[in-house]
Amino acid sequence: MSEPYQIRFTREAIKDVQKLTPKLKDKLKVILGKVLAVNPSAGKELVGDLKGFSAYRLTLCDRIVYTVSESERTIYIHRARTHYGE
Repeated sequence: MSEPYQIRFTREAIKDVQKLTPKLKDKLKVILGKVLAVNPSAGKELVGDLKGFSAYRLTLCDRIVYTVSESERTIYIHRARTHYGE
């Protein structure tokens, strides 16, 4: 089994995480560590303006929006809140 991917956050994603409830922060941690770090293709590939990005559901409205660098084995988290206008 290969090493899990590293996780990196953009400044905007860090701001998003700071606004999450403690319960959602815990859920985010589990998703990143046990799902995406092991299988980055678990998310849905986005289209249109966000082509090249993937998203994974955090809540009914909130998504984790990320990109993957295969060469660096790193997942870059771009957003961790709603994408339905704030």
